[in-house]
Order: sequence, then C-alpha cells, then structure tokens
Amino acid sequence: MLIDAHCHLDRYEESLGHALKQIKQHQIFSISNSMDLPSYKQNVKIAATSDLVSPVFGIHPWNASEYVGCLEDLDWAISESPMIGEIGLDYYFVNETSRYADQRKVFEYFLRAASRQKKIVIVHTKGAESETFQLLKKYNTERVIIHWYSGPWHVLKAMVEHGFYFTIGVEVLFSQHIQEIAGYLPVELILTETDNPGGNESLTGNVGTPLLIKDVIKKLAEIRGTSDQIMIAAVHNNLIRLGGDDPWLTMVRASGG
Repeated sequence: MLIDAHCHLDRYEESLGHALKQIKQHQIFSISNSMDLPSYKQNVKIAATSDLVSPVFGIHPWNASEYVGCLEDLDWAISESPMIGEIGLDYYFVNETSRYADQRKVFEYFLRAASRQKKIVIVHTKGAESETFQLLKKYNTERVIIHWYSGPWHVLKAMVEHGFYFTIGVEVLFSQHIQEIAGYLPVELILTETDNPGGNESLTGNVGTPLLIKDVIKKLAEIRGTSDQIMIAAVHNNLIRLGGDDPWLTMVRASGG
C-alpha cells in the first residue's frame, strides 16, 4: 500500500472525484490534513466515502490569528480527530511578526492536547525550525511527523536524534537540498507525501494528483539505491510503527504492505 502522509483533499473541489478514483485504484492511504475548522469538516465528509482517507484536524499557522481567541471551542474536533495536523509555526511565508505570538499560542494549545491524548502531530516548521523543535520538546511530544522539512541541517540532525519522522514530497524531484535530506534520513524515519493539490502546483504550476506519490517513491528509491517496492514497504512499515495500536491504522495494517 502506498502512503500519502500529508495531503489536503478538501482543496480539490471539482476534481475531487478524479483524485478519489486514483486513491482507490492505486491503493493510496491518504492522511488528509486540515488548515481550519471548515476544511476539517469537509475532510470528514470526504473520508466517509473512502476507507483509504483519514481526516485529521489542525489549525495551520497561517490561520492561527483567526482562532486564537476561541481555542476551547475546538476541543471537540481535537478529541475526535485520530491525529492532529496540520499545526506548527511559519515565519517564512508569514511576514507580519505581529502574528507570531498567535501562532505560538495556537501551536502550544494543540501540543498540550496531543500530549494528553497521546496523538501523533503533523507539524509545519517553515522558517521557524528551531523554535518548533524547542516547543515539541517542551511538551514532550513523542509521536511527531515533520512535514516537508527544508530547513537548516543542525535542527534536522537534532530532530532525527529525537526520533521524529519526516515526510518527503514532490520537491525531492527538483531540489538538491531536499534530495540531500532524503539521502541523509534514516530509512526507518521516512514517510512520503504529496501535499496535494497545492504542493506540486506551488513548484510547477500544475495541480498535483495522488499518483505523484509514485514519482516521490521512485526518486527516493533512486537516491537511496534501492527498489521502488522496498521503499514502499519501508514507508508502509514506518507508518505502522509510528501509529502503534491506533485504530485509524486498521486499513494500513490489513494491506500487509
């Protein structure tokens, strides 16, 4: 089974049916991250139509200021979500430093909840890698997926030593820096993602499709000197190891790799 550990199916809109058809045909287990409450509700609706889709709730750092004053109103969604994502900090795409305090408050609220509920967190770190790492340690966050890491090496190495998992996505097809990261990471900490539909679009101008996960796998296998099938199996097993006994993993476990 292929693993897309970070996508945003709610953003497909009119092409959603085509995306779900690819997911079913090619057996792509897809963790559909949310950026706010409406996107989570949409992801839940999508997941009701496919047992290959797992909807997860989070407030993206870009949207933190909208929710910072009503965080307790989100507790129901945090509690019912099998994982928490996409959360984190962004000091790169967000230029207004006045919004950073809101980002930190929202991120810490979710980290406290994740610690209590012992849930996996899927984390955005862009331009704030060191501070993100410090907060993850502060709240003893044990199960972490770092989404699309592209930051400094010293923070990456510290995160690896801490046992965090990392998604490698479509930028590995174009970026030497990401290719070097993909070659450095221990294979047991690697997951794959597309960040569809916007990930590929931000790089090439073309809307991403679920099948891009095969291109990511192919490039990863090439970088690491192995076969596509061995890489697929490694990523599959990594997700099972990270997920442990979590019930949302039933479909992945049943696939046998």
